[in-house]
Amino acid sequence: MSHRFSAVRNHKTLILRVSPRDIDQDKIRVAAEIIRNGGLVVFPTETVYGLGANALNPNAVKRIFIVKGRPIDNPLIVHVAKIEWLYRYVEYVPKEARILAEKFWPGPLTFVLKKKDMIPDVVTAGLDTVAIRMPSHNVALALISSANTPIAAPSANKSGRPSPTRVEHVIEDLDGEVDCIIDSGETLIGIESTVLDLTEDPPIILRPGYITKEMIEDALGKEVIYLSYSDRPKSPGMKYRHYAPRAKLYLVTGNESKIKQKIKELIHEFEGEKIAVVVTEENRDDYGVYTCVIGSRMNPLEIARNLFDTLRTLDKKGFTTIIFEGLEEKGLAYAIMNRLRKAATKIIEA
Repeated sequence: MSHRFSAVRNHKTLILRVSPRDIDQDKIRVAAEIIRNGGLVVFPTETVYGLGANALNPNAVKRIFIVKGRPIDNPLIVHVAKIEWLYRYVEYVPKEARILAEKFWPGPLTFVLKKKDMIPDVVTAGLDTVAIRMPSHNVALALISSANTPIAAPSANKSGRPSPTRVEHVIEDLDGEVDCIIDSGETLIGIESTVLDLTEDPPIILRPGYITKEMIEDALGKEVIYLSYSDRPKSPGMKYRHYAPRAKLYLVTGNESKIKQKIKELIHEFEGEKIAVVVTEENRDDYGVYTCVIGSRMNPLEIARNLFDTLRTLDKKGFTTIIFEGLEEKGLAYAIMNRLRKAATKIIEA
């Protein structure tokens, strides 16, 4: 079976439905051939859908930036199919990377390490480091293995928009601009991978995610630290506004009881606008306007899975103002709040 696609925009996108539990290898081979031929394939990971190209083909990678409208100084993550591939593409694999890969790969943890020259500069924004991970989604692993090349992939959305956790989100943003979309249903985690810089000591978390600071420290037996901003980012998600809905988003942080009072004040202040308040299950009955329940405070994974879909859904419903109830910033909720802080029009401390 042979399918070839031209590298031009605004052509028909091939959509392939592939179940992660019963993978159709014929469909995977079609998508893998597109990758090898320099095309763009959207594929599922356990975190969000990714917009993939052959990481060793600089012209293919450039198309990612064009299609997304992504700044060229925002590096990409390279996805591999086996732990052993790590040694192909980085100069040196430190002990910490070996320990963490054994514990968390395949999974939502990305390492930043010194790259080998075969990784094109366009992938790394000209840096001498590369962000690299091994996803745990069966379809992603099958695609990378079949293509037999590392796949560079940011989230499969227009730059700045909420990341896609369902294929409907991808189609909304990218249909007609990519060669192929693999539909495998809703993603499991819903926010992007943790990115850990292992070129520094102590290691630095450049982007928080499902694999938390505490989990990494427990595995390594040493401290890791957070870094929130850099003029020259080593990782996606560090420099630019991300994940934002079209509506104005007000994130209210602080003590939970004070958050409730501040939200009520904001509802009064924004009277006359089409307002949605995004709340946790525990506080669903506390406000007198349209409320969207995102999940329970006791289950941050539920909130993470619903986060980007909620923002997109509220846009579709025509809300002009979204007020978001903040969470206590610990564990996975720290990563959720990281995304909300980057998406917010304004952050209000209650």
